[in-house]
Amino acid sequence: MAVNEAEETFKRLAAFPGVQGIIVMNSDGIPIRTTLPQTKTALYVGLIHGLVAKTKSAIKEMDHQNDLSFVRLRSHKDEILIAPDKEFTMIVIQKPAIQ
Repeated sequence: MAVNEAEETFKRLAAFPGVQGIIVMNSDGIPIRTTLPQTKTALYVGLIHGLVAKTKSAIKEMDHQNDLSFVRLRSHKDEILIAPDKEFTMIVIQKPAIQ
């Protein structure tokens, strides 16, 4: 994902109802852009960076020709959407849709 593309996606996602926060981090797990406070950003980045690395590794081990493209975590309170790429990973925290 190019920087311009990431910026446009960031702006578009921030406008969606229910979105509580967005984080873009680089491949080293360093936050590049965020809408969350620093402490919350550090918590999410620290945990999700490791989760993405382990998930990528597990998928490669199951099928060496496959790769991780998206992760969706849902709890009673929040939903976390993770879109990893080579250079950046985008994390979106939102309220889950009521069904």
